Amino acid sequence: MYKIATMNRISGAGLARLGDKFEITDKPEEAHGILVRSQDMHDMRFSPQLAAVARAGAGVNNIPIKRCSDEGIVVFNTPGANANAVKELVLTGILMSARNLSRAIAWTKTLREGISEAVETNKSKFAGEEIKGKTLGVIGLGAIGVLVANAAELLGMRVIGHDPYITVKSAHELSASVTLYDAIDDVLKRSDYITMHVPFMENTTGMFDEKSFNAMKTGVVLLNFSRDKIVKDEDVLNAIGAGKIRTYVTDFPTERFIGVENVVAIPHLGASTKESEDNCAIMAVDEITDYLENGNISHSVNFPKCNMGAPTALARVCILNKNIPSILGRITSALAERNINIRDMLNRSKGDYAYTLLDIDSHVEEEEIKRILAGNEGIISARVICPSK
Repeated sequence: MYKIATMNRISGAGLARLGDKFEITDKPEEAHGILVRSQDMHDMRFSPQLAAVARAGAGVNNIPIKRCSDEGIVVFNTPGANANAVKELVLTGILMSARNLSRAIAWTKTLREGISEAVETNKSKFAGEEIKGKTLGVIGLGAIGVLVANAAELLGMRVIGHDPYITVKSAHELSASVTLYDAIDDVLKRSDYITMHVPFMENTTGMFDEKSFNAMKTGVVLLNFSRDKIVKDEDVLNAIGAGKIRTYVTDFPTERFIGVENVVAIPHLGASTKESEDNCAIMAVDEITDYLENGNISHSVNFPKCNMGAPTALARVCILNKNIPSILGRITSALAERNINIRDMLNRSKGDYAYTLLDIDSHVEEEEIKRILAGNEGIISARVICPSK
């Protein structure tokens, strides 16, 4: 029986997919798998039997990825599961900024009497613009960026974009009339609205700064539904003060932005829909159960995709290892010396780490496999899955 701990409220639509081999525990220290949303796990102590963490969402900055990798814990996320929810909020942000709705609604709430006359007298102060014919620059064309780009086109916007790492899938799904530029500045200088959809990583920290803002049109609308730390707050405020940025719409309010005119601060609602929470939970549960039951990996941020379907041999050996030369040969040789026949095998690598699946024609206990592989440099962890148990 595998024990699954939940670190936050996880949608029942996902938990309902846990089968008979799983039970939910309120003790993370005894869990084989953890389902998490926003809980900070950096200071958590992990149990020796913890094999997987699944984040019901795309960002994983609340999880200590390097430590998990070194301890043989596979970290999953759910890219694309909340994409439609974020897309709809981005479009809302574009329309709100175009029509000055945030300021207009705040002013309307101050009215006490003579409302009709006051509205007719003052409505011109909030006159906005139509987005039809305006240029939207999309920085980052993953699942969310592609949906935003395609939807904005349907609303009559001209859409341009930049993503040096665009996948074949995203390129296929992106509207053919979206113009892509190799240089990000070519997008920044042409756009009336700019929306960012890049992951938070070391090389994207502070990527939108004074230099970026100087490359933009005067009066641009900037939308941040990625992460707070990909922009430099001080530089945003300076650009607003100088009139370079007309409106900054962010889903990540900080102390610096509260009460600042021309900032529309939204309390991190990008994925906060019932549909999104259900989709993320379902995907996270499917990932973690497939890994624990079958050893398959999909949508992991620290180990490679590796799928051999359901085990059909007497046992399946799952080995997490460092991506170093000759390690696969040493693994197979160690098994051959014990007359363990390998029926099928799959090995994949991702950066510094690799994963090996072996279907074998022998009943073997996990502790025995660990003894066989002991002393082999680069082995991080090994599990054995027996389909008949």
